[in-house]
Amino acid sequence: MNKISSRIQVHGGSSTEFDAILTPAALEYLEQLAKWSGPRIRELLAARADRQGRYDEGEVPTFLEDTQNIRDGEWTVSGIPASLEDRRVEITGPVERKMIINALNSGANVFMADFEDSSSPTWENMMQGQINLRDAVEGTITYQHPTKDKVYTLNPETALLMVRPRGLHLVERHIVFGDDPIPASLVDFGLFFFHNGRRLAEQELGPYFYLPKLESHLEARLWNDIFVFSQDFLGIPQGSIKATVLIETLPAAFEMDEILYELRDHSAGLNCGRWDYIFSYIKTFRNHPDRILPDRGQVGMTQPFMRAYSQLAVKTCHRRGIHGMGGMAAQIPIKDSPTANENAMSRVREDKLREVQDGHDGTWVAHPAMVPLARQIFDSYMPEPNQTARQRDDVLVTDVELIEVPVGTRTEEGLRTNINVGVRYLESWLRGQGCVPLYNLMEDAATAEISRTQVWQWVRHSAQLDDGRVVNIALVNEILDDEMAKIAEEMGQSGRSTHRFDEACSLFLALCTSDHLEDFLTVPAYELITHPQPPIEKESRYGTI
Repeated sequence: MNKISSRIQVHGGSSTEFDAILTPAALEYLEQLAKWSGPRIRELLAARADRQGRYDEGEVPTFLEDTQNIRDGEWTVSGIPASLEDRRVEITGPVERKMIINALNSGANVFMADFEDSSSPTWENMMQGQINLRDAVEGTITYQHPTKDKVYTLNPETALLMVRPRGLHLVERHIVFGDDPIPASLVDFGLFFFHNGRRLAEQELGPYFYLPKLESHLEARLWNDIFVFSQDFLGIPQGSIKATVLIETLPAAFEMDEILYELRDHSAGLNCGRWDYIFSYIKTFRNHPDRILPDRGQVGMTQPFMRAYSQLAVKTCHRRGIHGMGGMAAQIPIKDSPTANENAMSRVREDKLREVQDGHDGTWVAHPAMVPLARQIFDSYMPEPNQTARQRDDVLVTDVELIEVPVGTRTEEGLRTNINVGVRYLESWLRGQGCVPLYNLMEDAATAEISRTQVWQWVRHSAQLDDGRVVNIALVNEILDDEMAKIAEEMGQSGRSTHRFDEACSLFLALCTSDHLEDFLTVPAYELITHPQPPIEKESRYGTI
């Protein structure tokens, strides 16, 4: 397809369904968005790089001096819409058709349809996702299972829909404005808003969004301007859009008040995006040898720096009259081991109990089976729709506490898990699957980022394992070969013509051993999606996988 609207060009697979999304009017709207917001996004990304450069030279994040008046002020955000008052259990997942239906039917209060970390951004996935969400908003979405005599449809009552576009750092190479690909965030937000915004506003159901990867209040200001422009463009009332910002980068934790202030007419609060937050800690301090993390599995919400940030989020949100949402339980049911399953469920219970007692207004789960468990805990301790009236004046968090180094050990098992999970996830992502169950956890791009940046950090600073060995490139290669041999044995002869393990291994190894830490693994991985290699027909370096 080569569709042109003024200076917008669309290059991608064509279908009648895609044409219904990529209409001339929708492309005109994207063009208007790209004209003024595209340059601002590039400026904001340059500011990120400058800030990271200062961290690389030894600076550490701290609260901003020139916005002290905002932090000290007694302002609040605009009121919470009735449809958003109760968000005690939210489920997330990719924009795949069957998963959308299952999530909307899950019994959760909210379903966050995710174009970002749990979706692989193939052209087919992104455009089909827009079709799926349009049908969901219209209430007409169905799914016929390809091999079973089963049709999936929506229940009479469903979860409230929220949408997460891709981050500001990503582009959509199939849609070009002038000489440049359009920022992917504008495509995901813009197409969904254009086709569904008026209907949702008329029903007083939104449109509602989640905003990922923000690093500063200036990025929140951009999004607020996008919202104002877009509501005027469709002729819907200002303030119809509400957005929850994921506090999932370390710099953003020092600007929570400022972010809420910039979005105060469109704010639905903040969410503790815990996995990306750990990834961001590693990335922010990539040149700091005194801030090396222990095994990924040991960096949980009880670590002091994680606890400080989550409690500060609750205090900040409640002071401003809006939700402070808890984080993700990545566990999924373990069907073949009741004992292991109960242990996993026990960890989820502890996590959700801590959140509700800390004052969070809701929490995230990754699997429908976790919805009843999370709901039972929040119902027991939060009888009201939310806890925004509960002020946490007892919480006093300093800038030092927000960056306290987590404690724990570094083990060979932790290194193996990082390598195995990182490569397995990346291989699935390259094949178009962005949400992958591995070892009883639901892995997405955020958890894969922890795996690869942690390996990089250990190699970069010659970290020692608990057995005294130093993590270096030779050890990473040795374990990578060993883990891939195990995967080859597990898979046998299946998938030999379709797997992408060679590409995944090469990319993962390059990312973990390069002199410079790549900001996001999805940026170079996207190149392998948009410029795919021929299917592997010969034996892989790692055997017949």
